[in-house]
Amino acid sequence: MAFSPTSSPTAPRRIVIVGGVAGGMSAAARARRLDEGAEIIVLEQSDYVSFANCGLPYHLSGEIEQRDALLLHTPETLAAALALDVRVGSRVTSIDRAARTVSVATAEGTYDLGYDALLLATGAVAVRPPIDGLDDAAVHSLRTIPDLDALTVQVDELLATREEGQQPHAVVVGAGFIGLEAVEALAARGLRVELVELADHVLPPLDPELAALVGDELRTHGVGLHLGVAAKSIVPRPDGGRTVTLSDGTALTADVVVVNVGVRPASDLAREAGLELGHQGAVRVDDDQRTSDPHIWAVGDAVEVTQAVSGLAGPVPLAGPANRQGRRAADAMLGHRTTPQAPVLGTAIVRVFGLTAAVTGPNQATLRRAGIDHEVVRVHPGHHAGYFPGTEQVHIVATFSPDGRLLGAQAVGRAGVDKRIDVLATALRAGMSADDLAELELAYAPPYGSAKDPVNMLGFVAQNVLDGTMPQWHPDELDDVVAHSLVLDVRSRGEYERGHVEPSLNIPHTELRDRLGEVREAAGERPVSVLCASGVRSHIATRVLLAAGVDARNLSGGWLTLVAARPDVAARTAVPAA
Repeated sequence: MAFSPTSSPTAPRRIVIVGGVAGGMSAAARARRLDEGAEIIVLEQSDYVSFANCGLPYHLSGEIEQRDALLLHTPETLAAALALDVRVGSRVTSIDRAARTVSVATAEGTYDLGYDALLLATGAVAVRPPIDGLDDAAVHSLRTIPDLDALTVQVDELLATREEGQQPHAVVVGAGFIGLEAVEALAARGLRVELVELADHVLPPLDPELAALVGDELRTHGVGLHLGVAAKSIVPRPDGGRTVTLSDGTALTADVVVVNVGVRPASDLAREAGLELGHQGAVRVDDDQRTSDPHIWAVGDAVEVTQAVSGLAGPVPLAGPANRQGRRAADAMLGHRTTPQAPVLGTAIVRVFGLTAAVTGPNQATLRRAGIDHEVVRVHPGHHAGYFPGTEQVHIVATFSPDGRLLGAQAVGRAGVDKRIDVLATALRAGMSADDLAELELAYAPPYGSAKDPVNMLGFVAQNVLDGTMPQWHPDELDDVVAHSLVLDVRSRGEYERGHVEPSLNIPHTELRDRLGEVREAAGERPVSVLCASGVRSHIATRVLLAAGVDARNLSGGWLTLVAARPDVAARTAVPAA
């Protein structure tokens, strides 16, 4: 840290909290539980001090029927339960650090309010992309209750006034977590949805090979994808709709537009008060959430955190960390034992129609940018015992350091994803290795898992990769592999005929031991690059080849990963079945 603040009073007479929702209300509630005598005042500029912002898309879709279910507390319930003085419609306009006062603007006027301890939970604000027409009445975001209300009213009106057989059109700009939830909600209401994303794949935190599965799910449900392009303008049409023009010239019809391209820290108040900020504009805090002023703390989306593994510093706008930070700040204010702040993993999950995608820790791109050496491991096991009805594949990609430590993990599937990503997030926090994952004792019964859980399988495969038992190659090496090695496809002939790498030799793995001579003749002096559907049969084949003295390696994740990472391969090399 660039500062070393002194200790603040252990029992402040008045605690003032700027902002509610996750971080601010968590701090207020914890402070009251620790000190019944403190005066605790919460200043919230909106009319809603405690609401479930993560639930907004699910009310828009109708899955959460009652809007009031999103309103967790009101000033009245907080006063009754926790003796908190909650003042909504109260915007803090400035901080006088020397006098220890804040200026508060309300509908009735302004006033100054003194504090002994001040907490900033100012959150984040939506990024405004450079789109002409962004202030059009048909354009919405989805972060607050008023956002939800305005969008819901317009969707309801569109559905109520449409002609028979007519389907209203929506354009969603931004394919992050909130954007995907908005797509699902609007589609559930019966709108035709087009999704626009500047990155080359949906859900940018997800590795491209897994994001491709999410993209396929969106297309299956009728969502149009426009990737690698930006929205440039939103222009009214004579029929009352809008035309959204993209950077590639595409013109999309829209009756409603939802823009969620990210957020930035709402740190203007802290900046104007002279508090230290990080390079991305977030408020810099110490391990107790204290800012560069010893009497001011900060939590939530507006603060800078250290990201696990990569060590990068910046904001991570997630509700879980914000709640924990609020508790930690209250403990520090009141001289209570504080829990050391751990680096943030960035664990997150989203439902996209019938699919679930989840992440923990840095993705491959972040590790590369940080210059962190790593090995990638991919598995596609069933989410429970294969002989029990209803098993679904869980597609898991994980990264490990050369010494075996888990660095990050991602998963996509129709069932069992949340369980595995939570186990892997816990393992990542604990600094576990591939050996540890292999030895984890996890609950097993046929409806719930397997005797060798997908997490165990991930550990087993990582062990084989890291100790050299299974040399591997990756989808991004395909062109070089085709040019300089023999590609050996050990799937069945039927699988091979439905699509394969060209050129390649097809020998089912059960025939390989009897046909090693063919492999040697075809390979000549070249190494052999083996593949199957998921990497299991090709692992067996690779071991057979290595034992026979053939230089061989296995495709990580198999054909399933290859066609997801390189969709052009399936289109280019498929051979029609006879």
